[in-house]
Amino acid sequence: MSDTTVSPATNSFAELALCQPILDALRQCGYTDATEIQTQMIPQMLAGRDVVGQAQTGTGKTAAFALPLLNMLQFNKKPKPQILVLAPTRELAIQVSESFKKYGSKLQQLQVLPIFGGQEYSTQLRQLQRGVHVIVGTPGRVMDHIRRGSLDLSSISRFILDEADEMLKMGFLEDVEWILEQSPKEKQIALFSATMPSSIRRVAKTYLRNPVEITVQSKTVTATSIVQQYLITNGHKAKREALDRILEIEQFEGMLIFVRTRLQTVELAEHLASLGYNCGPLNGDIPQNQRLRMVDQLKSGKLDIMIATDVAARGLDVERISHVINYDVPFDTEAYIHRIGRTGRAGRTGKAILFLHPREKRMLGPIEKETCGRISPLMLPTISEINAVRIASFKEEISASLQSDCTFYTQLVEEFCHEHDAPAHRVAGALARMIHEKTPLLLQESKSKSPAKWQEASSENRGNVLRSPKSRRSRQPISLPPEAGMDRYRIEVGDNHGVKPGNIVGAIANEADIDSRHIGRISVFSDYSTVDLPYGMPLDILKQLQKARICNRKMQIHRETGTQPAEEVNVVRKHKKKTKETPASARKKKKAAQKTVAAKMVLQ
Repeated sequence: MSDTTVSPATNSFAELALCQPILDALRQCGYTDATEIQTQMIPQMLAGRDVVGQAQTGTGKTAAFALPLLNMLQFNKKPKPQILVLAPTRELAIQVSESFKKYGSKLQQLQVLPIFGGQEYSTQLRQLQRGVHVIVGTPGRVMDHIRRGSLDLSSISRFILDEADEMLKMGFLEDVEWILEQSPKEKQIALFSATMPSSIRRVAKTYLRNPVEITVQSKTVTATSIVQQYLITNGHKAKREALDRILEIEQFEGMLIFVRTRLQTVELAEHLASLGYNCGPLNGDIPQNQRLRMVDQLKSGKLDIMIATDVAARGLDVERISHVINYDVPFDTEAYIHRIGRTGRAGRTGKAILFLHPREKRMLGPIEKETCGRISPLMLPTISEINAVRIASFKEEISASLQSDCTFYTQLVEEFCHEHDAPAHRVAGALARMIHEKTPLLLQESKSKSPAKWQEASSENRGNVLRSPKSRRSRQPISLPPEAGMDRYRIEVGDNHGVKPGNIVGAIANEADIDSRHIGRISVFSDYSTVDLPYGMPLDILKQLQKARICNRKMQIHRETGTQPAEEVNVVRKHKKKTKETPASARKKKKAAQKTVAAKMVLQ
């Protein structure tokens, strides 16, 4: 590969030989100066050269290839695919396609189509039949359309591989090579990758013709507008409670919390939702239409917090994200850079917080070296600091309420004061206490541990931190559907009663003789819990569980879907025994017995 250097003086889009409609679109977006990779990449691509770009997220690489490709488009009567962009994830494919539409908004005939798994084929087929100029897709769905004959690559003249190293990690390398072989030999190729492992270089050597290699140094990776901090926590409970305290004290607009597993996204989302935060999980198991809806809600402000895995958040671009919390430490420094790159975008400031176990503290050095920035220690907020924030927030709510029409309630309070000869300030205090009767406004100071020791130990009083009184947030827990083949049951014992998921598993496994591997998702809320159990739970087992006790309280288990309680079913059965059994009823009874036996076999 050959290197190229471009004079740094050429930093204006107007000097890069782009057509006027594209310049008008950039001006409408507020873009005037090109980034380093754009300055170097655009002239080479306009000249028709194959290019290898090594750049991290946030450097403007999407515009670096989208702008020259749009500039070279040919508009015919019926659009044919001229540009194919391959992206490793659905989210990145959507983001890149939106960038093409934004930069080409003044090209009236432009047709851009994202194609990815999880979306109905019919929608994509209709748009392909009408004709498109630009296709941005994931390898799997692009291959499907090629094999079905709905996507013809014979007219493709430009081919882009975005985040090639991520495709390698996800096992798409063979798929990418297959797609390359189906496309015309004479085409311009641009390959982008944050790192250059030997397999990526082999692809570049095999398919690219004398490519120009452009590298943006790591000094541009981390924006100076991102404040980076770390917190040492020891144990799962301490980490969760540290997160609760940080959320209380930090003033954030939108937040991304990164965890390692899909299950963690759901569990942490349910926990934060029970505290009153508007949040949701983002992982590969969630249907694509729901994922897109959640991202739109995060953009619009209907959601404040998103708990995501690395793969699901790849390509996520939401300007209002002010905080990124690395709840689980990433596997490598590159993943950390991608994570924190979700904040501090478009000239905004941001904050990134990294949770570390004491034995993980050694990872700070490599991360600081890679990001060329210092990660300072974060002191955990104290109870006094949290209470001060809560008091200030409560006063703000009162001030906001005073701006609205309070005439009716003012008259009501005046009547009460006159009837009971009570001072108005005492009545106001009583009303405030009524609001926070179940959820106290202030936390109780703990004398057992100092903040520094608490930070590295498990808390002895979870309830002291877990109840956020912020009324501006919804207090309804999120409702995720049960897994396939499972029914959701409600148990009238919750966190306020001291119950833990292990208590629920033990009670169900011991009382009903159900193997623990057949017990699904468990969610513990303030006054109740939910558990997913195999579909078709036999009534005798359900009746046995209803007698069981957890933390000295009856489970009172019942299906959330509102099916007939076991007691009512048994009453009907007793009534039927008194009637004469007909052959038809005998056959029905036999079939019901067979279903019960089958259900028991599933549970065993």
